[in-house]
Parts: sequence; structure tokens; C-alpha cells
Amino acid sequence: MKYTTLPNTNLKVSKICLGTMTFGEQNTEADGHEQLDYALEEGVNFIDTAEMYSVPARPETYGATEKIIGSWLKKTGNRNKIVLASKIAGPGEYTAHIRKDGYCKRALKEAIENSLQRLQTDYLDVYQLHWPERQTNYFGVRDYTHNSEDVWQDNFKEVLETLDQIKQEGKIRHIGVSNETTWGTKRFLEESEKNNLPRLSTIQNPYSLLCRTFDSSLAELSMRENVGLLAYSPLGFGVLSGKYIRKENVEKARITLFPRFSRYSSEQAVKATKLYLALAEKNNLSLTQMSLAWVNQQPWVTSNIIGATNLTQLKENIESIHVALSEEVLKEIDAIHNLIPNPAP
Repeated sequence: MKYTTLPNTNLKVSKICLGTMTFGEQNTEADGHEQLDYALEEGVNFIDTAEMYSVPARPETYGATEKIIGSWLKKTGNRNKIVLASKIAGPGEYTAHIRKDGYCKRALKEAIENSLQRLQTDYLDVYQLHWPERQTNYFGVRDYTHNSEDVWQDNFKEVLETLDQIKQEGKIRHIGVSNETTWGTKRFLEESEKNNLPRLSTIQNPYSLLCRTFDSSLAELSMRENVGLLAYSPLGFGVLSGKYIRKENVEKARITLFPRFSRYSSEQAVKATKLYLALAEKNNLSLTQMSLAWVNQQPWVTSNIIGATNLTQLKENIESIHVALSEEVLKEIDAIHNLIPNPAP
């Protein structure tokens, strides 16, 4: 395994992070424990989850993933061996069963207490805001469209103040955002600097060969402000494994089970995936490992959040850390990207 330091901290984290959102839906508790055991054995010490998991979000499985991680921590006593990150759910119709008041002080305090209880731990190493409270372009929306009727509070300072209180209580160590834009990230950084409040360590956004929107202004902000990218969906819901093109073992795959997750399945995304698959095969690589290795090699990536529904997938994903893409392969990847840029924003 390779390791890096979580920005603005002294925490050493594995370059591969285990994503867990299938625990409690596509994976049982036993499956989840097996994945956690295997990942830790392979040197993965960074675990990411969220209160709204498992996915898709619904009342029946709210908090299920955190409970599975919590039962594993209780059984194994491995809390001091891992860096654990979770998230508070943002507002939206599909999370109305959790709460409806965004990131107000009451919501943040309730969310962290409930997550700690489910995870059976006293603290979280990284606590993240799952998505913005305001209307903006995230979750598959390519371009920003301004809505003059959008009513929202400029509460960046207040959110940071509450997180600071929770941090002072010893319940969280560091903070991050997720699905955030350049403007939103910069606003948090500005308020932190002006008011001596906790500074963002990470931003967790989608990042893959099919979605490189981070490469523009967010990449520059990441490097200049030292906010590390935690890259999620590096295989585009499994599309970049090539299994949907080959029609191999897709009966229980996420897109088959939940067709609404079509973000990476557009005509252009499929066309790009076929080109990436041909490139991988030409270089005796699996598409999975080429796709993950590309993410691993980007300078703004602190950790690459991989997920799997079985140990075979997990093994291949973790082993991508040992794959180094040549300059020639990287140039050919960029050529495909220039031909079909960001088909899945």
C-alpha cells in the first residue's frame, strides 16, 4: 500500500480508501466485515461512510452502513488502526426521512451523536458535509444555472462555528466537504481564515476517466489551498470495469438493480468507455486497474475511494495501487478525454 498525509493534519492515510455505501443493501453485515478485514490486511487504513448510507437512501436502510462498521469495530477492536470518515446528509427530497433543516446547529449536533452511536466510537477523524445546502450544480449536473428565486442562508461561518464546538468536545478531529463547488469551498476557507475556525482538510467529489470536471478550477484550488481530493466513483458505478459493455456478471450490479443511477450510462459515456477499454487491452491492463491507477496518480488526489460488492472486485481494486501508467498511456488517455470530455459530469 502507498500512504499520504491528510492535508493540514498529521494523519497518515492509505492512498486507497474503502467506500462502504453498499453495506446494508447490496452487502450483508457479514460481507461488510469480510471486506473490512481484507482491506485492513492489505494496508487500507482509511474508511469512508455516511449517515444516509446504504444507497439508495431510504428510511428502511438509514444508518445501516454505519451500524455494520460499528459492529465490526466492536468485534475487532480495530478503531485505533483506521482513519474513519463520515458525513451529515444535506437537505433534499430523498433525505427528508432523515431531517429537513440542513446544517443548522441542532442538525449537526444530532447527526454527529447518532453517527458516533451507530459506529460505536467516541470520535470521527474526518466529518464531512455531504452536499451544499444551496442550489448549485452537483450530483451529475454539468453546468451552473443561476436561480434568482433560490432562498438560502450565507451560513458558512455559522456551520464552521458549530463544527468547531463539536471538535472542541473531542467528537471530530478534522472537517471536509463533499459534492462542493470551487465557490463554496473558497467561502469555507475564507471564513476559516477570518475567524480562526477549523480549516477544510478534504473535498470528496466524483472523479474518474468519465468525470474530470475537478481538473479545472477545483484542481487549482486543491493544490494552492492544500485541500485534498477524496475521489469517489472512480469506476463510474462500475461502468469503468467494462462489465456492462461485456455484459458479464451484471445481474446484481448497481445499475441493473437501480436503473435510476444512469449518470455514467449515456451514449457518450459508453462510447468513451469502449475507447478506454481498447486502450487498456492494448497495454495488457484491465480497464478497472487502468481507471483506478489513473486516479491514484493525479497530484490533487489524497485518497481514491473504491467500493466493491465482493472480494474479487475488492482485490482487483486495491491492487491498482501497484499499477504505474506510462507517459504514453497517460497521453492516450488525454487524447480520448479531449475527444469526448466529461461525458458523465
